[in-house]
Amino acid sequence: MKLVKLLSPEQIVADLEAIEHWGAITELVDRLVTCELLAACEREATLEALRAREQLISTGIGGGVAIPHAFSDDLEKVVAVLGRSKAGIDFEALDQAPVHVIVLFVVPRKNYQLHLKMLAAIAKMFNGQDMSRQILGANGRDEILAILGSKSSRVEPPAS
Repeated sequence: MKLVKLLSPEQIVADLEAIEHWGAITELVDRLVTCELLAACEREATLEALRAREQLISTGIGGGVAIPHAFSDDLEKVVAVLGRSKAGIDFEALDQAPVHVIVLFVVPRKNYQLHLKMLAAIAKMFNGQDMSRQILGANGRDEILAILGSKSSRVEPPAS
C-alpha cells in the first residue's frame, strides 16, 4: 500500500502551529484523536511511547524530514498523520537541519514487521530533498496528498 493510502486530507496538518519538537508531536497525536483514529483514552500512552522513542535517538532523518513512530497495544491497524512546518522545527536531525515534514505513525505492537517496512518505505520516499521541497511548496492538504500519491513507495500490509 502507498503511504498516501494511510492518509486522508484530515490527517494532514498543512501548517503546524508548534514551533518545537515535542509540541509538533503532541499536535499530530491530537490530530489523530480529532480524526477518531486514536481514542482519547489512548492519547497519553501514545505520547509516552513516542517520548520514549525520541529519547533513544531523534527521528529526524535529515533532508528536512522526521518520522516519529511508536507501538500501541490498543490499535488494530496502523494510523498515520503528516505535518508540515514552513518555518522548520529543530528535531535534532542527523544533518542538524530544521524539519519541515513530519510523518508520525503508530503501529499495533503485534505488527512489528510492518513497522520496519513502513520506516524503510517512508525513508526511501523522502530520500533526497525533492519530496520534502515539493510538500513544502504545496498549496494545502489536497496538493500534499497528490504529491504523496505520485510516488511509488510501498508498505506491505500485515499478514492475515
